[in-house]
Amino acid sequence: MIYLDNAATTWPKPKEVAEAVAACIEAVPGTPGRGSHQGARQAARIVFEAREEIAALFDVDDATRIAFCGNATQALNTALFGLLQPGDVVLTSSWEHNAVVRPLHVLEQKGVVIRKIPPSQEGPLDLRALEAALPGAKALVLTHASNVTGAILPIREAAALAARHGCLVLVDAAQTAGVEEIQASWGLHVIAFAGHKGLLGPQGTGGLYVAPQVSVKPLIFGGTGSRSEEREQPSFYPDCLESGTLNTPGLAGLLAGVRFVRATGVEKIRCRESGLAEKLRAALRDMQGISMKGEKQGQLQTAVLSFTVEGMDSNLAALWLEEKAGIICRAGLHCAPWAHEALGTLETGTIRLSPGYFNTDAEIEAAIKAVQQLTQGF
Repeated sequence: MIYLDNAATTWPKPKEVAEAVAACIEAVPGTPGRGSHQGARQAARIVFEAREEIAALFDVDDATRIAFCGNATQALNTALFGLLQPGDVVLTSSWEHNAVVRPLHVLEQKGVVIRKIPPSQEGPLDLRALEAALPGAKALVLTHASNVTGAILPIREAAALAARHGCLVLVDAAQTAGVEEIQASWGLHVIAFAGHKGLLGPQGTGGLYVAPQVSVKPLIFGGTGSRSEEREQPSFYPDCLESGTLNTPGLAGLLAGVRFVRATGVEKIRCRESGLAEKLRAALRDMQGISMKGEKQGQLQTAVLSFTVEGMDSNLAALWLEEKAGIICRAGLHCAPWAHEALGTLETGTIRLSPGYFNTDAEIEAAIKAVQQLTQGF
């Protein structure tokens, strides 16, 4: 098996991740904030250290501004519903995942105004159109990179423009945390992240960073292990956004994953993954019958690429790659219909390949040969 679906979830994980999860389950008899006994203290230490590592990755001084939840989708919903009110104007891009599109659709029905900023000829976001649209906007909501094409949006430049108009900036870093540099100091007020992708942690982990000057209303209310005598939800971070029992074993794995990322270096990981992806792109561009999607000269991209095969259903092509060549990839719309509207592939979908840090050059060569065979009618 050759796994090329790291945009969905990274695999394999560093061995330390599974070891940390198992050790937590076997040796930590408690949950964070629920009591003062040894097991509760052990669990709290794991969560504290995971918070510290994520904060360091995003160059955040106060780790209490990192709140954990089950995934990036929950984090994005928490931020969007916790920040926006009827009448607010929200700017966003054509590349958003349904984790943003669907909450915005619900909010639009409640009176929030949604304005989509188009791509430019040079890249995935027209900064001139953004600048013109910013006056009066409450928030700018952007994915850091498309999960369909890998195109990296210029969030740093966009945040600088937003700052001139007092506009909040919320970034979906599900595709980039751990594989691309991202810093809160760029003017980012909220960063939502997935634990199981570039951060190399287990599924069921994620969270968000909230800047000190921003207050996000809770999406879920309940027990936090603090201020239990009060009916009101605690107002301080991270407790206000962390009702219910945290996934301590998952966060133990996330802690191990982020430590691996930071010890290895985000730049080293990025270079390795980008090199593998560029080998794929270079080979596929020259193949007859292959149509690469979302590529533009000079555009920055993550290790994600999409293509279609002339005369072939994308889902059937992906099935053939798995059954005949052992290539694991994803086909379809990738939970990002706006991106496929922009690419003109809403009806056909695409085949997506996304190599990861642990893929080998030999695996990439095998994948290239398999796609070549696919284009030649098997």
